Amino acid sequence: MKNRLTIAMQKSGRLSEETQNLLKRCGLKLNVTDRRLLAHVANMPVDIMRVRSSDIPGLVMDGVCDLGIVGDNTLEEAALERELLGGNASYAKTTTLNFGGCRLSIAMPEEFQYKGIESLHGLRFATTYPQLLNRFAAENNIKVDFCMLKGSVEVAPRVGLADGICDLVSTGATLEANGLKEVEVIFRSKASLIQSTNTINEEKQKILDTLLPRIQGVMKAKESKYIMLHAPKNKLNEVSRLMPGKETPTVLPLAGREDLVAVHVVATETFFWETMENLKALGCNSILVMPIEKMMG
Repeated sequence: MKNRLTIAMQKSGRLSEETQNLLKRCGLKLNVTDRRLLAHVANMPVDIMRVRSSDIPGLVMDGVCDLGIVGDNTLEEAALERELLGGNASYAKTTTLNFGGCRLSIAMPEEFQYKGIESLHGLRFATTYPQLLNRFAAENNIKVDFCMLKGSVEVAPRVGLADGICDLVSTGATLEANGLKEVEVIFRSKASLIQSTNTINEEKQKILDTLLPRIQGVMKAKESKYIMLHAPKNKLNEVSRLMPGKETPTVLPLAGREDLVAVHVVATETFFWETMENLKALGCNSILVMPIEKMMG
């Protein structure tokens, strides 16, 4: 075990499937079953520890696991709580991942007359994130009270347990179904890859040096598109200005054509239909926009 890299991930929930897909796209052959909390990777010296989200920050901060994939909301809440209690809250955020996006928001009953942050002063909120709520209150010079709820937070105002809630929001449909409205976003979250600050041995470092570029390559590929087109040679400057991304396009000759060239580019920005139509208007044709599975370098 001392020479095997250990990664903590969510056992079940909104990040579990995305995390497994990420690791598989990095070439890891996972053997995950519902009942097994520790899964061994078949083709690399890596172990996957499947736990509750709230346990992941502590496992990494205490050096039990070398890496963890966890939502920023859970990570920040755990770090604030440990700092409050005088515990070790050190970790290194290696990569912000492009999944698990959500926001931590304050929501009030629809009939509540919201007139700004000051109207939240003195109210009581049901939440799973008291430290983030308290930090928000302190930053905005208001005082709030809270009651801890691990689930069914939305019902708290209806049963008289709290004036409002502070909870994760993705689409807002659950709030609407429970007669609540979102009034303030206090924290925006994505999944992150975090690393223990403990020193690791040479064998683990080699595994890490292989895995991290793969993860970053998968993330970059997911955000990018490969664009190919044929462009008039005398319009290359105009075509290049329309191409999204930071890299210079690759220009290649076309067999038997002196007036056209092939242009290839990796786009890291959104490639809109309007851009394709503008390229077409310049005389470009055979415009292809394709997903990228893997990238490196």
